[in-house]
Amino acid sequence: MASKRVQDIAKNLKELPKQYVQKESKRPIQTSPPSSPIPVVDLHLLSSSHEDEMKKEMERLRTALQTWGFFQAIGHGISSSLLDEVGQLARDFFNLPMEEKQRYSKIGIGGHEDGMEAYGNDIVYSEDQILNWNDRIYLLVTPEEERKLDRWPENPSTFRQILHEYSTKMKEVGDFLLKAMAKLLDLEENYFVSRFGEKATMFVRFNYYPPCSRPDLVLGLTPHSDGGGITILLQDNAVDGLEVLRDGEWVNVPAIPHALLVNLGDQMEITSNGIFKSPVHRAVTNSEKERISVAMFFSPDPKTEISPADELVDTMKSRLYKKVKAEDYIQIFLKNYAQGERTIDWAKV
Repeated sequence: MASKRVQDIAKNLKELPKQYVQKESKRPIQTSPPSSPIPVVDLHLLSSSHEDEMKKEMERLRTALQTWGFFQAIGHGISSSLLDEVGQLARDFFNLPMEEKQRYSKIGIGGHEDGMEAYGNDIVYSEDQILNWNDRIYLLVTPEEERKLDRWPENPSTFRQILHEYSTKMKEVGDFLLKAMAKLLDLEENYFVSRFGEKATMFVRFNYYPPCSRPDLVLGLTPHSDGGGITILLQDNAVDGLEVLRDGEWVNVPAIPHALLVNLGDQMEITSNGIFKSPVHRAVTNSEKERISVAMFFSPDPKTEISPADELVDTMKSRLYKKVKAEDYIQIFLKNYAQGERTIDWAKV
């Protein structure tokens, strides 16, 4: 099923369409201040030649992954100018005329959207599904030979060049994080890199959240945990909107200029046998301002089987999750996400 672009709805809004109105129990409420600060980890210090400095930062990373499941990454080595270019790229694309953006949507037989890689909205599985207040463009960036370049915008003219450069830098950050996490679990440094495989995927999602006159009734993204391995998010520096569920309360995640938000997905929780956490989060809307974000999703080769690392299972710690093929997990995840259900619960032994 195809749905109308939210950007168009917001421009001509007289009455909020009922398919966007959340059930009363899921409507946004005022967030709580965090009981402890949202973790900040300096990635540069994780490889410091000063052992004490390195160990201290590794412990910060461990605490963040075990208690929050995400953290703000600084010292990541990606230039501020490139991050600014990526953010501006998102704004420039979504500010194009609708007919130009629609060139990069994929309309199949009967008007249904064919696949996820395209400009548009999330897949609608049923007539009674409550929709998110956002538009997006979702693209595969690695493996490079599998890119569908007909879906990559040529307008703005720098889109492809900047996205290629950004994805190359992000791959370096992602691999660095996988190695750091393996060390924390006393696994061989390349354990997770190898488990992800040579055909590991990276998808980028440019998100656009239009203003909404009733932010108390809608959600930009419904509560969910991510289904893949790691998500690295570039936030909008000017407008907040991301919230994380912490001890039963929703906590606002303020942007730190030029930091990257690292968010673990379900498949890392499974592979770590529950030691690392995949956090539930959501996006809320703003009554006056638009918001953009750019998410990069790192996942294992779809044909790979994911399961807890054998080294993390013993007589003291039983296996918490069953073995499942990565692509099968994602398919179940997408349907559960549309219904507001968590797939990680399905994966438990």
